[in-house]
Amino acid sequence: MASLRELADLTGGKVVGNPKLEINGVSEIQSGRSGTITFLSNPKYKKYVNNTAASAIITADKSVLTHFDGVLVDNPQLAFANVLDFFQDKPKIVWGIHQSATISDNTNISENVSIGPNCVIEDGVRIKENTVIGANTVLGRNVVVGTNCTLHSNIHVYHSCTIGNSCIIFSGTVIGSDGFGYVELDGIHHKTPQTGSVIIGDNVDIGANCSIDRGTIGDTFIGSGSKLDNLVHIAHNVKTGKGCLFAACVGIAGSVEIGDYCIFAGQSGVVPHVKIGDRAIFAARSGATKSLPGGKVYAGMPAREIREQNKKDAVLHEIDILKKRISKIENDA
Repeated sequence: MASLRELADLTGGKVVGNPKLEINGVSEIQSGRSGTITFLSNPKYKKYVNNTAASAIITADKSVLTHFDGVLVDNPQLAFANVLDFFQDKPKIVWGIHQSATISDNTNISENVSIGPNCVIEDGVRIKENTVIGANTVLGRNVVVGTNCTLHSNIHVYHSCTIGNSCIIFSGTVIGSDGFGYVELDGIHHKTPQTGSVIIGDNVDIGANCSIDRGTIGDTFIGSGSKLDNLVHIAHNVKTGKGCLFAACVGIAGSVEIGDYCIFAGQSGVVPHVKIGDRAIFAARSGATKSLPGGKVYAGMPAREIREQNKKDAVLHEIDILKKRISKIENDA
């Protein structure tokens, strides 16, 4: 429970209406509940304002609060994220090491950590303060996990990988498995040893069932502040800049270099050994087949600037119409 004033202080916003209004949770604007607070950011949802049962609204549009209590902010989505975190029913962390965990004697584990049931912590592992390791997670030899991290259950981090501070990794993810490297001779694919590692920066979130391969020679790098959705694959020796976003089912092939703050929408990808400039954006299902400069939006396969791709799609659509007209003329002849 919190007053509207307290929520305004939490979000750095301005109260409109009753500052003493008690709020007991959050709800969606289209299915608002009395006693809760909702938010309006996307104009498409403004049609729900007059009928919502929510008791207050977080918004940047002052006109929305003409007949409502609420909090006026510059960034409603960010403010609502803070409010969601405030009301979130977080699971209680049990600090300490579960008795069923298997831990090598040759480790450096800070006192204030949580290691869950059936974890395996191998030789040389370092786990720093305020980090949580979920059940059944395996940390291979010489793995380093920074401070304030949360590794959920059933994660495997292979030997010699490094995870920075304040990272969140979800179940099913594998970090540091071998890259896909083979040499063919006389019909036999001979495996290339993968001798590098994976280095993950600070404040990186990695979704469920992702795979990040270790480098062949040298390391795979994930830049600080980057966020990976579920089912993302990062191949060996990839280097990403800071603040990159990878949506579900993105695949980045080996030895790709990606600049800062790039965005890859769902099922997009990049072929091996190319460079992508800072702040490049790739639409869903696009594929970069060559090095591309930053600061542009790309679409299609092969990926080209989105305006060029849209023109190509329009021409193909017109050709399809012409084919149908020609077929009709031929059938009528």
